[in-house]
Amino acid sequence: MLDMPSSHVLALLVALLVLAMAGMAIAGHRRREREQRDHLRAMREREQRLRLSLWASNEIYWQYDLEKRELERTRVEPDLSDDLAVQVDLDKDHQIHPEDLPLVLDRLREYVTGGTQMFLSEHRIMGEGGQWQWMRARGRAIARNEIGHVTRIAGTARNVTSIREKERERRIANEVMHNMAESVAVVDAEFRFVAVNPAFTRMSGYEAADVIGKDGSIINSDQQDEAFYEKSRDAMQQQGCWSGEMWQKRKDGRDFLCAVQFNAIVEPGSRKRLYVVVASDITDRRRIEQELRYLANYDTLTNLPNRTLLAERLSRAIVRARRQGSRMALLFLDLDRFKDINDSLGHATGDRILRATAQRLQEVVGDGHTVARIGGDEFTVLLEDLSGGDEAERCAQRIIDAFDAPLRLDDRHEIAISPSIGISLFPDHAQVPTDLLKHADTAMYQAKAAGRRTFLRYADAMDGDIRRRATLIAALRKVVERGELRLVYQPQLVLADGRIGAVEALLRWNSPEHGDVPPSQFIPLAEESGLIVSIGEWVLREACNTLADWRRDGIDNVLMSVNVSAVQLLRSDLAQTVQQVLRETGVPANQLELELTESVLMANAEHATERLQTFRRLGVSIAVDDFGTGYSSLAYLRRLPITTLKIDKAFIDDLGRPGDSEDAAITTTVIAMAHSLGLRVVAEGVETAEQQRFLLQHGCDMVQGYLLSGPLNSLDCLRFLQDWQNTPQVVSASARLDPAASPP
Repeated sequence: MLDMPSSHVLALLVALLVLAMAGMAIAGHRRREREQRDHLRAMREREQRLRLSLWASNEIYWQYDLEKRELERTRVEPDLSDDLAVQVDLDKDHQIHPEDLPLVLDRLREYVTGGTQMFLSEHRIMGEGGQWQWMRARGRAIARNEIGHVTRIAGTARNVTSIREKERERRIANEVMHNMAESVAVVDAEFRFVAVNPAFTRMSGYEAADVIGKDGSIINSDQQDEAFYEKSRDAMQQQGCWSGEMWQKRKDGRDFLCAVQFNAIVEPGSRKRLYVVVASDITDRRRIEQELRYLANYDTLTNLPNRTLLAERLSRAIVRARRQGSRMALLFLDLDRFKDINDSLGHATGDRILRATAQRLQEVVGDGHTVARIGGDEFTVLLEDLSGGDEAERCAQRIIDAFDAPLRLDDRHEIAISPSIGISLFPDHAQVPTDLLKHADTAMYQAKAAGRRTFLRYADAMDGDIRRRATLIAALRKVVERGELRLVYQPQLVLADGRIGAVEALLRWNSPEHGDVPPSQFIPLAEESGLIVSIGEWVLREACNTLADWRRDGIDNVLMSVNVSAVQLLRSDLAQTVQQVLRETGVPANQLELELTESVLMANAEHATERLQTFRRLGVSIAVDDFGTGYSSLAYLRRLPITTLKIDKAFIDDLGRPGDSEDAAITTTVIAMAHSLGLRVVAEGVETAEQQRFLLQHGCDMVQGYLLSGPLNSLDCLRFLQDWQNTPQVVSASARLDPAASPP
């Protein structure tokens, strides 16, 4: 190389330099390519992360051009291959709900003028489905013009419609809980208070701060043992719910009875279990029920069982006697000439005589047997587990002997009085309570006819009604086809506004052989023989036809009340018959009321409830007739779908008279109880203005009786209704009819 010419050496150096520069250029190009690939990969990774973040957060990226008023939205959604695809759309007609637009513009103006650091808004926009959607948007300026004014804003937005709905539901739930009349408390899984509403404070006396975080046992009462409360908690934990009655204690130490419903819920977000406790204070209602139950089952003058409780005990005694193969007896007692004594010495003395009689009867009979007062001066004695009728006669004789000694009314007064006694035996004379009572009553009247102060055992020869019953039943089989039945109608007055609100259809039978037969005689026979089904259908159809005629004559706002027997309710397809009659006559269902006695409903309450629900679904009203004279059971009455309670005439007769505290107390209690159950109250047998004023003052809804009108035939009743409708009247004492007059 040293021998090479200098020109060659120079050329070689140049060549090497060129090669070096070319190598450097290639290396630089490769480095730039590598850096560009890394940059593109980083950009793609950032773009993918941006897509993932937008998709995962369910947010939309948006840009708004303030000068062009155009909104560009960018959203990320999976495509058909589940790759995250970017969708961009330009909205030149961005619709904001008219109610929200002023607020959006105010916030936008506040931001672009520097009043806030960020644009924030929650408003409604028109969605793709044509529905308004709530959006929560936020953004900042990304472009300004040459004078610094914001020209473009960008940010993210999220659909918060479902969140808003949940918040609205929560607010409504809070308001409902706050305004509920019932006490509402929320407790956690350990039964510590989490929240209470104002009604809880009103009911218990505890403020929220007094109980939050404390165990629910803070309000437990001593009237129930700890095991009861533990059992209810166990039931809640295992079943998620519990309902029942529970005694609680107020902050001031007083106990109160609650109807409580516990239900488990899951706390939103935490998934923790909570219990919602809804409670109502039923202390007063229970007290009224107990008082009314006592009034319905016991005689308030003597504290003896009354006719209702006697019937229940008779029924149970018959069941036991059948099962054990034993005998029993019913003694029916009536005080001789008590009416004369009562009229001459006064009702106060008469009441003392009755109380002294009750006490002596209990002393003679003993605690093992039932002594009852069934009305007036009539008493009964129920004797069980007898070996024969002689035991009953020996007991009757002991009673008569016991009354040989005068009754001591007080320290200074004594009175001598004797009983007459009738005896009926099971199973010798009757198989059911009503027949036992009836036969004992028949034997008692025979004892009175035999000279009083004696006893007689029932015998078939005593009562010619047995043969009469057979002939009446035979005649009843043809009453419909012979046209011997007719209906009369007795109006009912609405006390609040003086209009006639209803009429009761009453059945009458005029027999060519037997004359006018009272309903009290032939209706029980029709029920026993099963003829009441066809007769009842005739009554229903006739009453509805009459109402349809009245409606055509302009009487279109009167309720027609039709009596229904137990046999009709429980044995026939009465619901189908009612539907058919209403359809044929065109009478609206809400203008028909089916009237049943309390004893009918209580005899088979569950079955009756099921049948009555059918009528209520049709729109037909249900009334309970003769309330207080049957098998009173408030626990079942409040479960029955009834609309009307009719107070029996026996409780109305002495209303308004001085000293009539017993009937007045019963009547006012029944009215209050019925209204608490949402029932309409009708008083039967109203015959004096004093009775009507008493009932009006104590909130009775309607009255029925001779003060207003006796039963009328259909034409007379129509004229009565038309006259009353054209010229409303006020019933007064001078307008009442003679209550002793026979109904038409």
